Amino acid sequence: MTQQEYLQQIDSVIENGKYKASWQSLSHHKTPSWYYRDKFGIFIHWGIYSVPAFGNEWYSRNMYNKDVREFEHHIKTYGPQSEFGYKDFIPDFKGEKFNANEWADLFEKAGAKFVMPVCEHHDGFAMYDTEFNKWNAKNMGPHRDVIGEIKEACEKRGLTFCGSTHRAEHYFFMNLGRTFDSDVNDDTYRDFYGPAYITKDYDGKHMTLATEDTYAEGASEEWLNDWLVRTCELIDKYQPSILYFDWWIHNHTFKPYLKKLAAYYYNRAEEWGKEVTINYKHQAFAPTVATFDVERGALTDISPVPWQTDTAIGKNSWGYTADNEFKNSRQIIMDLIDIVSKNGMLLLNVGPRADGTITEEETAVLLDIGEWLKKNGEGIYGTTFWKKFGEGEVNNEGGFFKDGDEKKYTANDFRFTYKNAYVYAFQMRPDGKDVKIKSFKKREVHDFLVNSVTLLETGEECEFERLEDGMVIKATPAFNSDKPLCFKIEID
Repeated sequence: MTQQEYLQQIDSVIENGKYKASWQSLSHHKTPSWYYRDKFGIFIHWGIYSVPAFGNEWYSRNMYNKDVREFEHHIKTYGPQSEFGYKDFIPDFKGEKFNANEWADLFEKAGAKFVMPVCEHHDGFAMYDTEFNKWNAKNMGPHRDVIGEIKEACEKRGLTFCGSTHRAEHYFFMNLGRTFDSDVNDDTYRDFYGPAYITKDYDGKHMTLATEDTYAEGASEEWLNDWLVRTCELIDKYQPSILYFDWWIHNHTFKPYLKKLAAYYYNRAEEWGKEVTINYKHQAFAPTVATFDVERGALTDISPVPWQTDTAIGKNSWGYTADNEFKNSRQIIMDLIDIVSKNGMLLLNVGPRADGTITEEETAVLLDIGEWLKKNGEGIYGTTFWKKFGEGEVNNEGGFFKDGDEKKYTANDFRFTYKNAYVYAFQMRPDGKDVKIKSFKKREVHDFLVNSVTLLETGEECEFERLEDGMVIKATPAFNSDKPLCFKIEID
C-alpha cells in the first residue's frame, strides 16, 4: 500500500467509525479495565544504541554532538563520523542470543502483566517488519521481526502486548551531523537519518527548550503524513493494546494528526474487540482521551484519572551501557506501591545487550520483585485508591526525572490501596516492631469497624488494638523484613 492509499484508508476508517478526529469525540474513550487491573508492565529499550553501549540510548544523536563526551569517544573508538557513522553499527547489532520466549518467561516471573518494547527509537531504526522503512530489524541487523516475536511470546503466556514508537523526534534527532563533516550529510542515507532538520532552535544548545515549547516551530506536513502512516501501519500489523509516545508530539503542528491517529487506533480496536489506550506526556492529548505518563517521576497525591509512571531499573540509561548503575528491587517495589496508591500504573524498563541477553543485575531485580508480588500482589493487582494515599512524612517530589535515589521511608510511612471491602496498608520500611497506623485510630462517631488484620507475607492473622491515636498491630518475627509489608485490613 502506498502512503497516499494509507492516508485514504485512515480517513475512511474515521469516517465510518465510532470515534471522530476531535477531542470531544475521543474524550468518551475509557481506560482499559485490564490495564487498570494489572498495574505493572515491562518496557524494553533495545536497538542499535546497545552496540556502542556508551553514554545512554541517545548515542545516535550524541555521537554527532561536539559538546558531549560521546563525540570524542566515538572518534577515538571507531574513527571520524564521516568514515564510521551510526549506520555502521548495524552489522554488529546481531541479537544472536535474543530469545523472545526467555524474555517473556522472565517478565512473567517478575509479576508483570503487560510488555511494551520500543518498536522504533529516535534513531529511526525499526525493530519490526515494515513497508515504509527499509532500515528495520527484519531486513538487517538481527534479520528478524523482533516485535513480532515478542508479541507472540507474550501472548502465549497471557501477557498483554503493547508498543512504543519514538519516530516523531527523528525529524530533528540526527541534525547535529549537519554541522560538520559526517555521514549524515550523505544523501545516500537520507532515508535513514531523516530530514535531520536543523535551525538554531533545534541545535545542541537550544533543542530542549524548543521541544518543550508547544508553540515552537514544528514538523513539516510531509513528515507528519509520513509519521501518521507509519504509526497506523504499526497499529494494524501488531495490534498493540497500548501505544506509547515520547515527548515533542505536544507541539502544535502534531495536534490534528494526533486526533486522527487516536480516532484511527480506537476505531480499529473497536473492530478487534480490544480495550486499548495511548500513553502520552505533557499536554499532547486532552486528559480523558488517553493515559498521562510521568517519566522517571510520580505524583504527590491521588489522581482523579488513572495515570502511569515509566521508569527504568538502570539509573543512567534506558538502553544497555557497559557502566550503567542499577536500582535495587526494594526501591522499585516502594515506587510501585506509591504509584498504585495514587491511582497509577508502573511501566518498568530493561535494556538488553546487543546480543539480546538481559543483564544479570536487571534479571535479579525482576526476579526479586516477582517473589515479593507472589506474596503481596493481592494488595496491588485489581486494587483502586482508598480515601487517602497514605500517611507519614515522606512523599515524592512531583514531576519528571525525580526517581534517582531511594526515598528515605521510615516505619511510620504507609501507603493504602483498596479492594472488595479490604484496605491494604503497606508499611514502607519495617523495623520489626509493633506497627501503628494513625489512619485507623478509634473514633467515637461515624467509624468503620475492623474485623481482622492479615499479614500477606505469611498469611498469618495479626493481633491488633484500635486506640485513640492509632491502630496497633502486634509484631511477630515476620515483621523483620527489608521490603515493605502489606497488612490486609477487613473493614465493616
